[in-house]
Amino acid sequence: MKITKEQISNGIWILAILLILFTPIGFHVRVWVNKVVAVVVSPGTVNKNEQAVLEDYHWELVDREGNKMNLISHKGKVVLINVWATWCPPCVAELPGFADLYKDYGDKVVFAFVANDDEDKVSAFLDKKEYDLPVYFQASYTPKVLASNSIPVTYILDKEGNIVVNKTGAANWNSDKTRALLDNLLAE
Repeated sequence: MKITKEQISNGIWILAILLILFTPIGFHVRVWVNKVVAVVVSPGTVNKNEQAVLEDYHWELVDREGNKMNLISHKGKVVLINVWATWCPPCVAELPGFADLYKDYGDKVVFAFVANDDEDKVSAFLDKKEYDLPVYFQASYTPKVLASNSIPVTYILDKEGNIVVNKTGAANWNSDKTRALLDNLLAE
């Protein structure tokens, strides 16, 4: 049986796809692709008449040191919530932008990076990347209006609890558009 050049080419493509899908090298390739996508995707706002409202702020979270935080203590403030995991390429891709945004707005906006992952993996990942972000783990059920079957998912709430941003997938969170939105929400 003779193997053709076309069969060899097809085999190489299949091998490349398998490497991308099922190896650590592939994970890094998927992160890089999501970073490229995130650079051009700036999250938009939800139309005013379509905005959901977070009425039940009760959501207990626990940080990496075991300190409890309940979202209800931040009612009346601008809040940014990001649900993510270390094994999620789009999540990993957008974290550098979040880190930059947090440096500038961490004292004005409530940030909650809710990890949907193993605590040890999250701590090792954050330490390796040297991210100084307020990361939490769920200690109670997620409020229904913030529940999502996909990650990453990011919500920005205004002071009245309106969900003005509801974005699934990677985005450029350190964009001028996001900063202008936060500035406007803080000024209200």
